[in-house]
Amino acid sequence: MTFKPATSKERIEHRYKISLGHLKKVIDMVESGAYCIDVILQSQAVQKALRATDEVLLENHLKTCAAGMIKRGEGEKAVKELAEILKNSR
Repeated sequence: MTFKPATSKERIEHRYKISLGHLKKVIDMVESGAYCIDVILQSQAVQKALRATDEVLLENHLKTCAAGMIKRGEGEKAVKELAEILKNSR
């Protein structure tokens, strides 16, 4: 039976575990002297998995934290935080 994460937290944890598995593979490859291009491809898989996790985290943040901030009249703070995240994602 395949694990299907249901909640945002489960999805985030699952994706971080996938990233960790990819990263461990990269480390093993470097330690064993694997071909550089193969290491780069595996490293790119780590980065892709982490970006996918960021997307899930951001989606959850918008639905929960940012929405709550806006309801409490802290919309400006929510926008500043999101702008910082977007700036750092380049």
